[in-house]
Amino acid sequence: MSNAKSFTPAPFKPPFWLANPHLQTILPRFVAAKAPEYRRELLKDSLDESEIAYDFYDTDEMRQGDDKYQKPLVVLFHGMEGSSNSHYARTLAHAVHSNGWHFVVVHFRSCGGVPVKGRVFYQAGDTIELEHALQYLNEKYQTIYSIGVSLGGNALAKYMSEYGDDARCLAAVIASAPVDLISASQAMERFLGRRIYTPYLLNPIVKKAIQNNLTEDEIKAIKATNRISEFDDIFTAPRHGFRSKNDYYYQASALPHLIHITRPTLIISAKDDPFLGATATRGDVSEHVTLIDTEYGGHIGFLNYRNRKFDLNWLPNMAMRFFVEATDDALEVKSA
Repeated sequence: MSNAKSFTPAPFKPPFWLANPHLQTILPRFVAAKAPEYRRELLKDSLDESEIAYDFYDTDEMRQGDDKYQKPLVVLFHGMEGSSNSHYARTLAHAVHSNGWHFVVVHFRSCGGVPVKGRVFYQAGDTIELEHALQYLNEKYQTIYSIGVSLGGNALAKYMSEYGDDARCLAAVIASAPVDLISASQAMERFLGRRIYTPYLLNPIVKKAIQNNLTEDEIKAIKATNRISEFDDIFTAPRHGFRSKNDYYYQASALPHLIHITRPTLIISAKDDPFLGATATRGDVSEHVTLIDTEYGGHIGFLNYRNRKFDLNWLPNMAMRFFVEATDDALEVKSA
């Protein structure tokens, strides 16, 4: 398959009054379109313990018997404590559907309103869980593309790296992903991150964690946390087989593995993203990876203002263009 370096992105240039990382990060949740009427399937996770919510937004294609759907499916892996109702999921769902393609949000364990039943929750490097989901979807859909945002973006980038030519998606788009988890955790501990974003992300997962058959000492320790790194040290790392938060961050980070990607992959990061630390550079990735580093965009924002309306179309437009061009490149190579 040809490499992805020929992809030329459209510039992202918001008006000066929107060129603020916190407006870019916070405002989209209030202006994004409403969620479509998803079709939900509940399926067992890779451990056969917890149920996982798959929220589909189908296009008008009938499946003939056991034949696979011929129109492409775009799979979204959401961010920390995200769901199919997250602003980026809603925006992407409508964009994919308007293109005549299928769309699905694959939730991580405990997300999407489905309680976890096993001991483990989710972590940023669980590529086995992604392979499990994509294998199921590949049984029904001929062509699969994937989008991963934030924590889900790191997981998808690591999946593309580890599985190489065996990855079940033809191409991938990674947006606002903390591919270096150690420096990302430090970024989140800066003043605004700790005061504004950490409670929003941490409180719901703490609430879920304390309902998961913990000892009184564990509950007390988790309730006392006020930083994501503390929670990861007390809960995420030991629950998922890591020695410590640092061991978890080191093993789960996608950055050291991006050089092994063999399918077209687009990685989009905003330089003003308050959630990110170190991001990938050209020397960190393979020839099949395209990097877009925008000056503005915040964390999964990329919010513009056109014709007196807020506009979140830049990210889905880039993703859809990339998928179409990746398909065209693959067909050219196959016919050559």
